[in-house]
Amino acid sequence: QVHLVESGGGLVQPGDSLRLSCAASERTFSIYGMGWFRQGPGKEREFVATISGSGGRVDFADSVEGRFTIWRDHAKNMMYVQMNSLKPEDTAVYYCAASYRYRSGSREPNDYDYWGQGTQVTVSS
Repeated sequence: QVHLVESGGGLVQPGDSLRLSCAASERTFSIYGMGWFRQGPGKEREFVATISGSGGRVDFADSVEGRFTIWRDHAKNMMYVQMNSLKPEDTAVYYCAASYRYRSGSREPNDYDYWGQGTQVTVSS
């Protein structure tokens, strides 16, 4: 069982930056593929970014490519997403997720075994 806790959300203006963190309870954190997903008001949960267990493979949704960066710190059992040039359409609850089955990461929510409770990001002027 992996317990995930997101933090770092908040209210920012368009063009601002924000860093989200995901803390994992599992000591073997490095074997899990990890991902960030988001769910905006009235929308389905959508893929944002994913990173492999080793951290060597990353993948981003087209909507955030070039603006978001993902990385992980195995020593701290942490994963991060740096979000730059934020837009109002980035407003959503952001979730981190862990996959034991897909250690290279995945774009599909159903490929993930554990989820955090989410953190709200609001981009508004």
